[in-house]
Amino acid sequence: MNYDVKDIKAAKEGALRIEWANQNMPVLNRIQARFQKEKPLKGIRIAACLHVTTETASLMKTLKAGGAQVALCASNPLSTQDDVAASLAKNDKIPVFAIKGENHKTYYAHINAVLDTRPQFTMDDGADLVSVLHTKRTQLIGGVLGGTEETTTGIIRLRSMAADGVLQYPIVAVNDAQTKHFFDNRYGTGQSTIDGMIRATNRLVAGTTFVVCGYGWCGRGLAMRARGMGANVVITEVDPLPALEAVMDGFMVMPIRKAARIGDFFCTLTGDINVIRKEHFQIMKDGAIVANSGHFNVELDLDGLSQIARSRRIIRPFVEEFVLKNGRRINVLGDGRLINLAAAEGHPSSVMDMSFANQALSIEYMVKLKKPLEKQVYPVPEKIDKMIAKEKLAAMGIQIDRLTPEQKNYLASWELGT
Repeated sequence: MNYDVKDIKAAKEGALRIEWANQNMPVLNRIQARFQKEKPLKGIRIAACLHVTTETASLMKTLKAGGAQVALCASNPLSTQDDVAASLAKNDKIPVFAIKGENHKTYYAHINAVLDTRPQFTMDDGADLVSVLHTKRTQLIGGVLGGTEETTTGIIRLRSMAADGVLQYPIVAVNDAQTKHFFDNRYGTGQSTIDGMIRATNRLVAGTTFVVCGYGWCGRGLAMRARGMGANVVITEVDPLPALEAVMDGFMVMPIRKAARIGDFFCTLTGDINVIRKEHFQIMKDGAIVANSGHFNVELDLDGLSQIARSRRIIRPFVEEFVLKNGRRINVLGDGRLINLAAAEGHPSSVMDMSFANQALSIEYMVKLKKPLEKQVYPVPEKIDKMIAKEKLAAMGIQIDRLTPEQKNYLASWELGT
């Protein structure tokens, strides 16, 4: 079995961390138990490009329990937990190609390594795997039956491909499941982003001005957590609807050119390019802390920052200090990459439990389809979404009401009015 990890000897420590995370993933564990018996994915080859974390390890073990042949690479150069990668390779015999801090060349070599397994299904986080398939490895596309996508950024890319008529196989948008983005994006990103920023800096959040760029579900989550820790939260937006919602939620809303002058902490969560640009860095306070929790580090104009800096240095792990020509210092966290994974451990396992349950069941759904889907981006079937919510509630020991026959009849009737 081929693999490429930092240190295979770290497998024991990784196994313990996987076990710890797995204790808080009851829905995925129930799916794994069923998969072990039924083998719905028997003989299916899956190439996965995901953050190589303890929670992802539980997903890989679930897919393998279902009979799949799985190969895994990292979807971000800084998100890999090296001991987890070692454990999957050594203890679970899953080909893993991921090393924390890998350079651009190695990152894409690892993507090509999982594609060398000639997958029938892809599992992506940001659509890099799909992109390479459609540009560099087109000879493999004929054997691909479908795929899934984990993130908002990836879905945007894939819908663009579908609109342009270049997407060559169907993709299920796991990110758009309600049991994914309502919880993973809001509560997972909110907590883990704050966690990463604090671990990297050890700075107090209370009493500071915390600027959140983007008020989607990830931005909502971060704003909620920053306010809970005592920060004065400012939201920047380009869309009037979420901007209005942020105002109604009690946050200050202003353009980034105004927020740049008053912020102590900044974090981008938009999925777009150059959200914080050179002209914004030039007017920031001395000592401003800038991070990104969107999928790619392109949200920060790091090239522009480099142009106006007279010096730069790594002042502590995951903190790079840029000294501007005006003498002010700007601190960029985690090379502008996902700070919750670069400096912390990503989302809590209880949240990823639902996200990865969606991944496992969406792959099973596509495998069992009798009629192939069109080459488009599809939602997770509502039945799967609701089943995961029901299983999560059951695992938490929470019961809810059921409609009575009379109530069902009322909701289905147009004759029964007031």
